[in-house]
Amino acid sequence: MGADFMPNGAAPAPAPLVLGLQPAALIDHVARVNWSLLDRVPGERGGSIPVSIEELEQILLEVKTHILSTHEDPHPVKAMAGGSVANTIRGLSAGFGISTGMVGAYGDDDQGQQFVSNMGCNGVDFSRMRKKEGPTGQCVCLVDALGNRTMRPCLSSAVKLQADELTHEDFNGAKWLVMRYGIFNLEVIKAAIGMAKQEGLLVSLDLASFEMVRNFKAPLLELLDSGNIDLCFANEDEAAELLRGEQRAKPEAALEFLATRCKWAVVTLGPNGCIAKHGKEIVRVPAIGGAKATDATGAGDLFASGFLYGLVKGLSLEDCCKVGTCSGGSVIRSLGGEVTPENWQWMYKQMQIKGLPLPEIRN
Repeated sequence: MGADFMPNGAAPAPAPLVLGLQPAALIDHVARVNWSLLDRVPGERGGSIPVSIEELEQILLEVKTHILSTHEDPHPVKAMAGGSVANTIRGLSAGFGISTGMVGAYGDDDQGQQFVSNMGCNGVDFSRMRKKEGPTGQCVCLVDALGNRTMRPCLSSAVKLQADELTHEDFNGAKWLVMRYGIFNLEVIKAAIGMAKQEGLLVSLDLASFEMVRNFKAPLLELLDSGNIDLCFANEDEAAELLRGEQRAKPEAALEFLATRCKWAVVTLGPNGCIAKHGKEIVRVPAIGGAKATDATGAGDLFASGFLYGLVKGLSLEDCCKVGTCSGGSVIRSLGGEVTPENWQWMYKQMQIKGLPLPEIRN
């Protein structure tokens, strides 16, 4: 099911510039809820703990009676295509007009159809997505009054793409491959990197979560040491885990560590902006003012969209970071990892103020 398989001998569409690898499609159910529901949901508040489909459905039932509704949010529960890579790819397409595609699998259920429809509406090519028998992954994202999120994913039985299902056609003609580190997808990640490199793609890796870095550091270091990761994104917590136990476990030290292994290294610092390194150049860019956090979901994913847009357009390292802070700031202004049309407009205004080149296609 590569990009070249077209009906009736039609010419294949040009390959997307940026491809995202998300082995399992995911639907996010995002809701603003009050404290009392968070007290009833098993597990620690603020984390991400896997649940069964029964538990997920029970939480969704309870959400309805614990909604925090606001005037800005007439629809307090939103369902959308989710997953870190999907957020980044959708942002690149919808907000920056960059041609993108997804590689992965989705189920033959309503959620699978919803994933494909949501990504397709945002201009993402899904011809490299495989439809499989079985359920699509789902995740409940509960957001409190302060914008903090508690996530309960249900992925155990979800369909996913296997390493041996990848083909060279999946990567042919693209320029970038965007991935997220994950131990359960390690085989497909390695296979994708191998094929991407043979096809001449640059590879971007997000470190996913501090738990993932802490618990599965050895295979991560192997990936980084391979020399095949061109761009790496880490947040402050992930950066700290990378150098845990060392004297200088500061973000700057983690940036140096990543920059010796990748062409571009970026450490995001939440409200303190970000630091990045390319070659000998190091930049520090402050976060954007006036970005009120309704929901922090997707901030890092959308930062990556902006940074990648900058790289694709040949912007300086500093300007890549500035675009990233604009796009990261745009997504936290509403619920979920999808930027609303109003917030794209807000982002374009911020980019204009900073003298950054605006995307040619703007919604």
